[in-house]
Amino acid sequence: MDPRKDIEEAVFIEKTDEEKKLVRKIDMFLMPTIWVLYLFSYMDRTNIGNAKVAGMKDDIGLSSTQYFLAVVVFQIGYVIAEVPSNMILSRTRPSLYIPFLMVLWGSVAALMSLVKTPAQLLGMRFLLGVMEAGFSPAVLFIISTWYRRNEQSKRFMTFLSAGILSGAFGGIVAGAITDSLDGAYGIRGWRWLFIVEGVATVGVALITPFFLLDYPATSKRLKPRQRELAVARLQADGITSAGERGEIAEVSHWKAFLYAVSNWRLWLLCAGYMTIIGCYSLSYFNPTLVRGLGYEGADAQYMTVPLYVVAFAIAVPTCIFADRQPNYRPIMAMVVLIFGTLFCALTAGIYAYVPRYVFLCFINSAIWTANPLALSFASVSMGPLHPETRAISLAIVNGMGNLAQIYGSYLFPDRDAPKYLVGFGTYAGLLFFGAMIYLSAFLLFKKLPFKSRT
Repeated sequence: MDPRKDIEEAVFIEKTDEEKKLVRKIDMFLMPTIWVLYLFSYMDRTNIGNAKVAGMKDDIGLSSTQYFLAVVVFQIGYVIAEVPSNMILSRTRPSLYIPFLMVLWGSVAALMSLVKTPAQLLGMRFLLGVMEAGFSPAVLFIISTWYRRNEQSKRFMTFLSAGILSGAFGGIVAGAITDSLDGAYGIRGWRWLFIVEGVATVGVALITPFFLLDYPATSKRLKPRQRELAVARLQADGITSAGERGEIAEVSHWKAFLYAVSNWRLWLLCAGYMTIIGCYSLSYFNPTLVRGLGYEGADAQYMTVPLYVVAFAIAVPTCIFADRQPNYRPIMAMVVLIFGTLFCALTAGIYAYVPRYVFLCFINSAIWTANPLALSFASVSMGPLHPETRAISLAIVNGMGNLAQIYGSYLFPDRDAPKYLVGFGTYAGLLFFGAMIYLSAFLLFKKLPFKSRT
């Protein structure tokens, strides 16, 4: 039986015990699941930085330029596949589609242990980008489909905190694996890093269908009354919900795509998000930057941990506050980006080890805090759009952000070590530009908000 048939029109009264119980149930299934999945996703895409300092660079003859290319081709594959993947997602079951993607990218991540030349590494990184591309935009769409406007910043932060903590956890795991397994069965430690983390991803994918939710109107883990309430909650905020009767067949893929790309508001959000995610490339270079501050071997892995711990400690309370003032998310993003600009400028001008390490902590904090603020602002702004148009729009925002990492990846070449003036100077300019974009979006969207064209 189609669970949508059980849903009847209802008058929604907010903040009732019934609604609170429903939100707790949604959180219980959805948030821990996507948190764990993103933890593995982020480790699989960024462990190349750990592998580089653990011996991969010398073993396969990887030059600085080739390493940058390995980072870039992942982003190219990612950008190419994001929008088509979300088109598929909007008409399939997330509880099956996302685990399928995990099996694919986990397998590719594990097979990276076999690379023997830079060319092979480039090919595998491109394939990893294609396989992993559908995950993040899928989660953005799912969160926008389940939660109201004043609930989303915390949930985006919960999702992204896995990326923050995977930077910390990944450094610890990388140090442990490369130290303890180096030479086991004649296999170098950096190869074991790819094997262990890739196989673990596949293992997690196999149990994910038992926990991940589908859509409010179709989820089999909710009772009929709960599905009814879940849809009514979103309708009260003017948010269209995937799976509602008549919704899915209403707009073709092509028409939804045209609706998305013809909206000027989308491109303003893309420009702002690109300034943030362009600076995300720093994650690939944190082990290298820390090593440039005087740390070697496993210590260079372990000393990346505080960078992410500080970011987590700052980002979480900021996003909790943002949900209490949902209309001012872009202003908060602007303030955070201005602080990031300041610390990038200080890092470009001060070279002492201790201050630079502290500045790195706060640069990471600014980037990781601005990300969920920007995503929740984009998501709630697009709430009135048809679900498929919103899915495509969010994929475009995420894809353009990842495209920005292409130029970000070229900003820290070995020849600029240890100062990296070009990299930190460029980041300062990008973050300031992003701050101005979110100020503009705040002013413009108050007068000219997103409106559904379907």
